[in-house]
Amino acid sequence: MSIKACTSCKRISTRERCPVCNNPTSTNWSGLLIIVDPENSDIAKELNIELPGEYALRVR
Repeated sequence: MSIKACTSCKRISTRERCPVCNNPTSTNWSGLLIIVDPENSDIAKELNIELPGEYALRVR
């Protein structure tokens, strides 16, 4: 089981398709960002992240 990131929203999961937006995922990603409270996070606002979770910084 490999860790993958969504090619659209960059959410990290182990599925072939993203559980949030249903787009394909990729194993070619780098950088890990964990968002706990997206409403009070300046980084989450900058990256348009609305749900808490783990995200990749770059997905190819």
